[in-house]
Amino acid sequence: MAEVKAISVTQLARRIRNLLEIEVGDVWVEGEISNLRKQGSGHWYFSLKDESAQISCAMFSARRRTGHEVIEDGAQVQIFGEASFYEARGSTQLIVKKAKAVGLGDLQARFEALKRKLDQEGLFSRDRKRALPGFPRVIGIVTSPTGAALQDMKNIFSRRAPWLTVVLFPAAVQGKGAERGIAQAIRRAGKATEEGLPQPEVLIVGRGGGSLEDLWNFNEEIVARAIAECPIPVISAVGHEIDFTISDFVADLRAPTPSAAAELAVPDQVELRERIGSLGSRLKRVVEGRLDRLADQLDYCERSLFSQPADKKLQYPIFRLEGLRRTFLTAVKESMRDRERLIEDYQANWKHYHPREVFKRRQEKLDASQSDFINAAKSALGAQETRVERLGSLLQALGPGSVFKRGFSVTYGADGEIIKSVDTVSPGDELTTEVGDGKIKSVVEE
Repeated sequence: MAEVKAISVTQLARRIRNLLEIEVGDVWVEGEISNLRKQGSGHWYFSLKDESAQISCAMFSARRRTGHEVIEDGAQVQIFGEASFYEARGSTQLIVKKAKAVGLGDLQARFEALKRKLDQEGLFSRDRKRALPGFPRVIGIVTSPTGAALQDMKNIFSRRAPWLTVVLFPAAVQGKGAERGIAQAIRRAGKATEEGLPQPEVLIVGRGGGSLEDLWNFNEEIVARAIAECPIPVISAVGHEIDFTISDFVADLRAPTPSAAAELAVPDQVELRERIGSLGSRLKRVVEGRLDRLADQLDYCERSLFSQPADKKLQYPIFRLEGLRRTFLTAVKESMRDRERLIEDYQANWKHYHPREVFKRRQEKLDASQSDFINAAKSALGAQETRVERLGSLLQALGPGSVFKRGFSVTYGADGEIIKSVDTVSPGDELTTEVGDGKIKSVVEE
């Protein structure tokens, strides 16, 4: 049997890498970013996925690469890079050279849609944010009972506030359906006394860092509404400082990390002791200073009281009393004079408004009105008489009487109508002619 010629794993890995770099090479790939990890060295690692597959990506010296600002968990991007094979780990990856955004990924789109919806309902309003109590005695925590975040918060509480009672409301903080458990734990914390537990004065809801998918349960609507309905102030502490979730916007206060939430929730006993000591020292100085001043005043009173004879001691009070007496008498006299002037004013006004004086003024006004009316009537009658005389003269001048006096006459027929034409009469008609001093009867002959 012929001996088989085998190649080493390294040789196989190099063949695979060469094949990828030659056959695929540089390529544009579109997908959604997931599980982004930004290293202190400046290199970024993440996965690019779609509905059916995903591929690992590495972006070396990321901040110097074009489009690095669009690289975020949940972002929908187009990546330009070189397909390669990482020999040491035996994995295929895309070495990213540049990136550009093409829209929101599915998770990011859901995040933005829910954020807009809850904001329109007012769940993010500052008006509904509650202040944390200054010195809480009971703190509630909703998180995983096995997570490092819980231990970090307990260590901080024991160091800063050893008097504190911490009540854990355990819940899974990652995985499908975990949001229902988180919401249920928040509701339990709001009515802890019904379960015989101490009622928390502040509730911390959170977990440690992770990818967008890991933190997604805190972006669900059921968790947001449970926080909004919680009767006690809620601190949201999800992920790291750069992570933001819907819970952060709804909660009364957002903490960048669970450890920061613990520090925000309670005062530091060391700082309290220092403050109490400082206040005690200040109070002691104030009291001692007050006692020293009182002692000085007492000493002064004792020395001034017994250093002079009694009559001299009373001299100033007597002078002061005399001055007060004179001031009092002057004030009384001024007040009396003011009252007298006021009474005189009242008397003068009383005389002016006495019914007799009022009636007298009314009668004088009536007499004056009557005289004015009579004069106006006489003037009007005189004017009318003059007008009548003028019209009478005009009537006499224009009337038929004056015409008759000048030799004119008017002839009437038998029917009493004025004869204006010879055509209106016939022989034998009787006529009446009116002249200035009478009437003449006649008969028409021709």
